Amino acid sequence: MMNIKLRKIKEWIDCEIQEDYLDEVVQGTCIDSRKIEKSNLFIPFKGENVDGHRFVSQTLENGAGASFWQKDIPNPPKGPIIFVEDTLVALQDLAKSYLRYVNPKVVAITGSNGKTTTKDMVECVLNKSFKVKKTQGNYNNEIGCPLTILDLDEDTEVSILEMGMSGFGEIRELTLLAEPDVAIVTNIGESHMQDLGSREGIAKAKFEITEGLKDDGLFIYDGDEPLLKSIVTSINNTKVSVGTNVDNNVIIQTNQSTSNGINFQLNNSNMVYHLSILGEHNVKNATYAIQVAKQFGVTEDIIQSTLDDLVLTDMRMQRIETEKYGLLINDAYNASPTSMKAAIDTLHNMESDDKILILADVLELGDMSKEMHQQVGYYLEGKDIQTLITYGEEAAHISNIASEYIQNHYHFDSKEKITDYLKEHLNGESVTLFKGSRGMSLETIINSLT
Repeated sequence: MMNIKLRKIKEWIDCEIQEDYLDEVVQGTCIDSRKIEKSNLFIPFKGENVDGHRFVSQTLENGAGASFWQKDIPNPPKGPIIFVEDTLVALQDLAKSYLRYVNPKVVAITGSNGKTTTKDMVECVLNKSFKVKKTQGNYNNEIGCPLTILDLDEDTEVSILEMGMSGFGEIRELTLLAEPDVAIVTNIGESHMQDLGSREGIAKAKFEITEGLKDDGLFIYDGDEPLLKSIVTSINNTKVSVGTNVDNNVIIQTNQSTSNGINFQLNNSNMVYHLSILGEHNVKNATYAIQVAKQFGVTEDIIQSTLDDLVLTDMRMQRIETEKYGLLINDAYNASPTSMKAAIDTLHNMESDDKILILADVLELGDMSKEMHQQVGYYLEGKDIQTLITYGEEAAHISNIASEYIQNHYHFDSKEKITDYLKEHLNGESVTLFKGSRGMSLETIINSLT
């Protein structure tokens, strides 16, 4: 993590610090006064309901090394205070300077689905060859991204930064801060449709990631997505398209997909890669990671062996084996219509005579919500799935359509009722997949079964 004197901070950002404190050292950062650790730099924010400046004195008493203080806030305490015009801007400026100081290779990742999975995969294929640090949890916004950067050790060789957004301009700010060597757009889905208006708007917002890309940087993207293919010509960087279509730079051929994993090849080469995780859609995410590794000079044998050891962040096609209720697949971290269709394909391809699909609302779809949930329902036609359970007002539209295709279909108005149903009907041979937006918290059902 960052371990520097206040003198260095004064050199890097526009701020004022009393001369007596310039040789004080700060180690790491903290934005929650309840979690302050010795020598942390505390970053207070002036929010609508709570002003973090109220807690600055307490953090200093509890061992903080220094604290930002916004100049328009009266009555600053005495001590190692860093006076700035805006604490968020100062945080971002400090992160940008610190990143240049550490000078790692930077991989920036965005997309409607698969950001975290791709981030985990990039870390996996690089961590035997480099000292790597990646975004933790959902620290992927205007606050989380700079905090991730300031958590880098000085000897970090590769920084993997996940970049999320809800509107135009947000990815632009993050990529201009990070100045990536490699930028990845995993796909274009329907998340944030209510803010961006259309999939074209989503593509435009995600494509902002290229605005901070170094002149000699590499852009890797979903080449099966027409909305991306139509705008990549606007940048002069080296571009690599990835997908199953034959006009891509890197063409994926999936050889075998079972409940134990997936084998695939790229561009008809003899090299066979193996993923011990579920979901053919994850092959594309893995291919993005392979291209990053090749860009950084990692050998094929290391890439192949490291992918075998891949472990994903929880709630992304997470397998939970139970004796009483069979296999539970937790893919409930988030959802979009596109990722729901991928989950349906995954369950369809699994080997079981008792496959149960549990789908909850996809949020933030705006006026298109009913239509997009109905599209998921139509997608269930011809799928080898025995039971469909839906939860939520919007997911009811899935059930209404899918009732034509799935013999056993149930819509419940509470998760407790779903839990009761599963406890009564599941057995040791069942396979149950859970998918819904983060706000629907389907994992609480899984917790009741394990």
